[in-house]
Amino acid sequence: SLTDYVSRMKEGQDEIYVITADSLATAKASPQLEIFRKKGIEVLLLVDRVDEWMLSHLYDFDGHALTSVAKGGVDLGKLQNEEEKKQAEAAAEAAKPLIERLKKSLEGRAKDVRATTRLVDSPACIVVDDGDMSQHLARMLKQSGQSAPKSQPILEVNAEHALVKRMAADEGRFDDLANILFDQAMLAEGGQ
Repeated sequence: SLTDYVSRMKEGQDEIYVITADSLATAKASPQLEIFRKKGIEVLLLVDRVDEWMLSHLYDFDGHALTSVAKGGVDLGKLQNEEEKKQAEAAAEAAKPLIERLKKSLEGRAKDVRATTRLVDSPACIVVDDGDMSQHLARMLKQSGQSAPKSQPILEVNAEHALVKRMAADEGRFDDLANILFDQAMLAEGGQ
C-alpha cells in the first residue's frame, strides 16, 4: 500500500516514485530504474491498465508527490550528494558537442536530446516532458481505437557509456548509430 511505501522511504526522500508499463517484465527491465536501483530507492511498478488514468488524478499521498520516473528530469534532491551533482554537471558539459550532433541527427523523431543522470548501465532511454502524455498511455489509447495527441519523446543518453563514446568517434556512421540508439531506447521503453 502507499502507507507501507511511505513507511519505507529513505531519509531525505520527499516523493513517491512510480513507473507505468504494459507488463511487470517491461517495468522491471526499464532503464529508467537504474539510478533508483543503484541508490536503493523503491519505485512502484504499476502495470494495470487503469494505473495510467489513476496517476492523472492522484497527485500526492500523505503530503508526498507521486512522481513518474519516466517523465521530466530526475532530481533526487537530498538523495544525491554534492560530488554526484558535480560529476553529472561535468559529464553533461563534456557531452554538449555529442548532444548537439544527436539533436540534428534525430530531428523530427526526438523532441530533445540531453545527457542523463538516471542511467547507470544503459546507453540511452526515452522520457517525456512533465506535461506530455506517456508513451504507454498513447499506446493504450491507440489500441482502444482512440486518437492520442502527437508528441515526440526525449532521448536521454548516458555520456559515460562505452557505446555512446564510441559512437561519438564514428563520423561515417553517426546518423545510423544515432537512429539505432533511439530505436533501442524506444524498444526498451515498450514501444515498437
